[in-house]
Amino acid sequence: MKQEKKNKESIYVAIYDVVRSVPKGRVTSYGAVAAAIGAASGARVVGYAMNNSFGVKPKVPAHRVVNRNGLLTGKHHFSPPEQMQQLLEKEGIKIADDKVVDFDTLFWDPMIELTM
Repeated sequence: MKQEKKNKESIYVAIYDVVRSVPKGRVTSYGAVAAAIGAASGARVVGYAMNNSFGVKPKVPAHRVVNRNGLLTGKHHFSPPEQMQQLLEKEGIKIADDKVVDFDTLFWDPMIELTM
């Protein structure tokens, strides 16, 4: 059981490192973060990590992680739920109907960006 907790913590640390690299004004997806840490089918784990990131130091910009279509599917984990959209808009990202406008343009792919 201890080893399982340690593995989960180390995966979360790797996820947080990737998410901290997402520049202001850009977004990435759960699946892209998962692929960047070598867990191609681990989008759900990235979601769990984002849910547990509040209060983690240094701060994790969880608001910059959206689903593969640009939808703010994690907003219900913010308090209040509108905070995710507010944080993105503060960075200049436009949101319409809970979706990032110009998602393809604003998408930050860690597989490309972190290898440069």
